[in-house]
Amino acid sequence: MGAAGVSSEAIDKRQIAASFSRAAGTYDQVAELQRSVGNNLLARLPEPPFQSQLADIGCGTGFFTRALAERFGRPVLGLDIAEGMLRYARDRSPNSLDWVAADAENLPLRSASQDLLFSSLALQWCPQLPQALAEAFRVLRPGGCMAFNTLVEGTLGELRDAWLAVDGFVHVNRFMPLTQLQLLLAQAGFARWHCEVESHVLHYGQLSELTHELKALGAHNLNAGRPSGLTGRARLRGLTAAYEVQRQAAGLPATYQVAQVLLFKGLDQV
Repeated sequence: MGAAGVSSEAIDKRQIAASFSRAAGTYDQVAELQRSVGNNLLARLPEPPFQSQLADIGCGTGFFTRALAERFGRPVLGLDIAEGMLRYARDRSPNSLDWVAADAENLPLRSASQDLLFSSLALQWCPQLPQALAEAFRVLRPGGCMAFNTLVEGTLGELRDAWLAVDGFVHVNRFMPLTQLQLLLAQAGFARWHCEVESHVLHYGQLSELTHELKALGAHNLNAGRPSGLTGRARLRGLTAAYEVQRQAAGLPATYQVAQVLLFKGLDQV
């Protein structure tokens, strides 16, 4: 704990919340990948019981909160740690939807109160994923489902490799190895689970297009060990040269490894 009684983990969460709050106004303009992988998760969802309770964890701008409400014809609760995202979502959504500031690792929901939990590209920002999974298990009713996707190791590998040719700082967000994720899923206590990995490769004409997109999404580097201050021109030239080595016919590649996960709480589990 620091002098003010705040852990480094809490500081990281504040940085995450602030980064995504700042990105609220630009997120939807550049979220093509996010739409694609979220729609793929939506297509995997089981049909929840009639009159069920649904929640979208890490709802962001509310795109999938609204999609869930439309698909299942019932209200959905949108939860996010970033107040700026919630304000943006509230202003652009029907009054039938509710929005609550919440941490996925400490959900403000009653135990056994939800039938379906949905979370698209949010849980990779949780410092303690096992705690987020434990919270999901707690708030789900017996027979309920938690559906989420998350980025795993190998994501933005081209950018990471290019930076390694320039300096030793952490410039790219670290993501969990798939084997570690699978182990956590197996230990989370659910009756059954399924995990499938999708590989998405986007292409950019210039490196600046990728870096500007990451900033607009609020997903630029949030890890400890990142360099402070502005990145010098010489290092940017070095990064550009290192990334250009990887150029393909379609442009500069940026790979995203996305784990699509379904977790099912047993009917006899409380």
